[in-house]
Amino acid sequence: MLDLEPAAQEVIRLVGGITDDQLTAPTPSTDTSVADLLDHLTGLALAFTWAARKSAEDVPGASAPPPPASADNLDPQWRTLLPARLDELVEAWRKPDAWTGMTMAGGVTQPAEVMGMVALDELVLHGWDLAKATGQQFHCDPASTEAVLAFTTESARPEQAAGREGLFGPVVPVPADAPPFDRALGFAGRDPNWTPA
Repeated sequence: MLDLEPAAQEVIRLVGGITDDQLTAPTPSTDTSVADLLDHLTGLALAFTWAARKSAEDVPGASAPPPPASADNLDPQWRTLLPARLDELVEAWRKPDAWTGMTMAGGVTQPAEVMGMVALDELVLHGWDLAKATGQQFHCDPASTEAVLAFTTESARPEQAAGREGLFGPVVPVPADAPPFDRALGFAGRDPNWTPA
């Protein structure tokens, strides 16, 4: 079991520092604004909560792939809605049975332990995206860094190329002696030195 709370709390902290005039700013995620990313995070928090509870099959439409993230779909109450959903996400994955069996999120069925890892990876990488886009510092706890590095390293193996589709961009070369989090970013297709154009 992984603890999603440190990563979720970091996203919540970052959300609190976003100003309205930053919503249209670009992020390291290609063709994605801050508002688009907030919409994505709001949706994925809910989807991965359902995944932990094994309840997606009971929610109309939850078994279909999610619509593309869009600022047009961002809930006007995102400043309170997103933190509340992230808190629910953390609690859902604290239950041991969340990590057992098979489960579904966004139209994809996988072993629950893999889905939990994907949830952590999404929180960490998109937290970093938000921080870079809005000029805030990003902090990743050591356990989450280790888990995400292992996950992105595995995804970067040539035989995993098909599995990367839609999850990560092409690997960005990062020195082998770079900090662990920078290497995780590179394997996830992100440039650790990204800055807004």
